[in-house]
Amino acid sequence: MPQDPDQHSTPAAASVSLAAEATLLEGRLRLLQEAIDTVDTRIKAVSDTLRLLRRASSASVSDQGPSSENHCGSCGHEDADGFTDGTYWEAAKR
Repeated sequence: MPQDPDQHSTPAAASVSLAAEATLLEGRLRLLQEAIDTVDTRIKAVSDTLRLLRRASSASVSDQGPSSENHCGSCGHEDADGFTDGTYWEAAKR
């Protein structure tokens, strides 16, 4: 057996060694590709969940309309935010 692993006594021994190393690297590549696929799937699932949560949050805010803290009804007075009679909510929808 040679002292340096990269030094082989015959071309046949070098070929066998390289074939074994290639097989090992192919196995590692396969594992990495599977891990990447798993991460991609998780990223897509999280992105889809976030998108749904944003839509639900937007719909919830739209459905609730102006809150009583920022809207004084139809009295014609300015709300705390400086808008009159809930016009803040109309501006926010745009």
